[in-house]
Amino acid sequence: MMQKLFPKTRLTENVTNDTVCIIHPNKSAYSETFIRAHVEKLPATVKVIHYGSWSFPIYQQEDRPILPSDLGSRLMRVANRRVLQRSPQDFQTKALRNFLLDNRVDVVLAEYGFTGVCIMDACLQANVPFVVHFHGLDAYNQSLLDQYKASYKQMFAVTNAVIAVSHDMEQQLLSLGTPPEKLFYNPYGVDTSLFSMSDPAASAPVFVSVGRFVDKKAPHLTLLAFKQVVQKYSEARLVMLGDGILWEACQQLARGLCITEFVDFLGACPHSQVAATMARARAFVQHSMRTTYGDSEGTPVAVLEAGATGLPVIATRHAGIPDVVIEGETGLLVDEGDVEGMAECMMRLADDPVLAARLGKAARDKIGKEFAMDKSISNLWRILERVITANKS
Repeated sequence: MMQKLFPKTRLTENVTNDTVCIIHPNKSAYSETFIRAHVEKLPATVKVIHYGSWSFPIYQQEDRPILPSDLGSRLMRVANRRVLQRSPQDFQTKALRNFLLDNRVDVVLAEYGFTGVCIMDACLQANVPFVVHFHGLDAYNQSLLDQYKASYKQMFAVTNAVIAVSHDMEQQLLSLGTPPEKLFYNPYGVDTSLFSMSDPAASAPVFVSVGRFVDKKAPHLTLLAFKQVVQKYSEARLVMLGDGILWEACQQLARGLCITEFVDFLGACPHSQVAATMARARAFVQHSMRTTYGDSEGTPVAVLEAGATGLPVIATRHAGIPDVVIEGETGLLVDEGDVEGMAECMMRLADDPVLAARLGKAARDKIGKEFAMDKSISNLWRILERVITANKS
């Protein structure tokens, strides 16, 4: 039996009588804490559906298929023989429409733009409003934009609201055709109670990086910068948490740079270990970049979590990072690809623990005021509630 991804308990008090259906593409993804927060914390009855393929989605609620997978497989085989007059997606749309009606869903929250494309017909047929929440690659990845450009425009015309997680993404979605009156800015939030206040001034010069080893996070450039740090500070250390397609390549690069003894590759770790590692560090580092194929961050959750811990952040002027990191106040920023600049920032904080502590305290204050989980969820709920109310009037 398929493992259930999310618990059924509501973590937010005063649950309303409204029903929200959250639809997302991945059954499990350790890095998608923002979706987990939406499911667990929205003050409503939440139905969770995921689907396994963009081209032929098998919608499922927890461990129960809406359209049985064996039927879906038969439909695909028949469709491949070009016997059906209706496509397999027509059957999926009908199944989802019936699910929305049977469960009296008040609003659908589509996680990622391409999810909105998949579910818009079912929502229209069921007369259920839907909100599309963009996160990053769905707004920037060029191959996805080439594939969904026309569909996005259709979706923007009929969706009830579109959510961006950074100001940079706001501008990107406007350029793709989102009507300004439908576009809302709502960055991710973090639960500051889960992060102990660190003491960068008392910590060794340990730099921590958290995230998937993928192109847009450029972990290899972080390693190149750190190479220069250990040449001056032999006590410095880099701890990298996460995994991904570049994980092995980065380990090879560390060996090639002769810094293996100074770098810890911990792989994907539980959230408690991430928090504990951050609490013992001098600073957080992340060299995010826009890739040659257009992929980009939204607002990296790990940057928010580092600030919540009281760590200064050394990062790039990329996507939503400047929304969170105020240069010279809560952290230090460099241009994308500026390895020398990142190395200089790391050495600056290695040499000045008092500065690290000052930046870290300001970072925690800013996260608590502007990027707290409760604020993010409350803003999201206000958007959904506005859509529900408008649909009922």
